[in-house]
Amino acid sequence: MNAYKGLITALLALGVAAGCSTHPANHVAQVVSPPAKQQQVTVPVGPGPGHYTVQPQPAPGTCHFGKSADGQPLPDPTCTPGATNPNVTAANLADTICKSGYTSSIRPDSNITSREKEANIKSYAFTGDPRDAEYDHLISLELGGDPNDPRNLWVEPPSPDHKPGAGTANPKDRVENQLHSLICSGKVALTDAQGAIAADWTTALAVVGHPNGN
Repeated sequence: MNAYKGLITALLALGVAAGCSTHPANHVAQVVSPPAKQQQVTVPVGPGPGHYTVQPQPAPGTCHFGKSADGQPLPDPTCTPGATNPNVTAANLADTICKSGYTSSIRPDSNITSREKEANIKSYAFTGDPRDAEYDHLISLELGGDPNDPRNLWVEPPSPDHKPGAGTANPKDRVENQLHSLICSGKVALTDAQGAIAADWTTALAVVGHPNGN
């Protein structure tokens, strides 16, 4: 028995000498790595507001819709990576997107966007009712998105729970409004919100750390 106790004591001593902890919890805590940071998305910069003309769209059938984890439509990241308005910066938010009426003042006229939408429907090979699909700014104007860069506009199909004939309102609109409030209240940086919504609008609020929009 004494020989057995001596063997156990020797083994424990070897473990300590080698730097091994005899406390399992401490050992686990030492090997856990911190979570990796989410990859930052680099968003193209558009030409900004100006004299708008009908912009050429990607060739018919070359763009393909994606789906989020909950089945919401996402744009083709190659055709529609998003584009920012160079006139909107972190330094002038109070005079641009956070100022009432700003987005209306830079929105392209419908006689421009309606023709672009018609061509973009062919780009994405969208076969649904055009009245239920919004020609949408991926990075909305209220988030500093470019008004008429074709990289920032796509024919957004209706969400899975959309009722035919109910118009183009969709869950993405709510995400845009919440991000706008977070930017203008100083809770989220402009570029962080732009990158998050360009990557995946369904996860944008969670990525910027405000999953409930608060």
